[in-house]
Amino acid sequence: MSPSAVHRATGSRAALGALAATLLVTVTAVAGCASGTQEENGAARSATVRLPPRHAGFDYQIGGAYPPPAGVRIVSRDRSDSPAPGLYNICYVNAFQAQPAERSAWPADLLLRDARGGVVSDQDWNEPLLDLRTPAKRERVAQRVEQWIDGCADRGYDAVEPDNYDSYTRSHGLLTAADATAFMALLSRHAHARHLAVAQKNTAELAGRRERAGLDFAVTEECGQYDECEVYAKAFDDRVVDIEYTDRGLRAARARWGDRLSIVRRDRDVSTPDADAYVRKVR
Repeated sequence: MSPSAVHRATGSRAALGALAATLLVTVTAVAGCASGTQEENGAARSATVRLPPRHAGFDYQIGGAYPPPAGVRIVSRDRSDSPAPGLYNICYVNAFQAQPAERSAWPADLLLRDARGGVVSDQDWNEPLLDLRTPAKRERVAQRVEQWIDGCADRGYDAVEPDNYDSYTRSHGLLTAADATAFMALLSRHAHARHLAVAQKNTAELAGRRERAGLDFAVTEECGQYDECEVYAKAFDDRVVDIEYTDRGLRAARARWGDRLSIVRRDRDVSTPDADAYVRKVR
């Protein structure tokens, strides 16, 4: 999905020197599951990463960067934008699907294809799914995504948000949860080596695999709307930033989790303040 376009919201549904409340931890990211039920063998890597503070002011700016509102301590921005000085910055990367404008840059054999050779796409966003069915292909895709992760680290981000972890659910059975977990583990190991924390984006059904995938906190969309916040809060010890796209969802999230999680209401376009569609609320 292109961050400059409408943002995804699904039902299944990072240069902070100044935030003393942010915890320095040592994270071990292990290799995940390969296709089927066997785990891939791989050396675990440890690196000191900075986790986001709990229950902190948050703004979701993947549709375009702008000065963070007062009280914001955590910001998520697209990898093409620079981090916000003095805040905890999360770098958005579309990791499991190819954005339409970048489709031609991907080798043809790394786009997921069905039995007839047709490219399997996320129909809502016209994004081809990446082929993660074998260890060799996962490594090749990871090598490309890791260049973007390096860019996030070089720019001074604190964490990375690999989007579309749940793309296997749109693969018509060609990809599995094990494929997704194994690929995420590759990205996590690389990010941790660059001292970046890694967020699980949505995909509540895989929250129980967070250690296997090397994930450190969660970025969720509409966990209040779909009553999924508890799943993420338990899995990530309340290190959860949640974006709601409706007033109803914001009320639901705040009613139970307002004193524990980082919650913001944004418009579905994730607009900048100069746009008519711009919405940002915390209450």
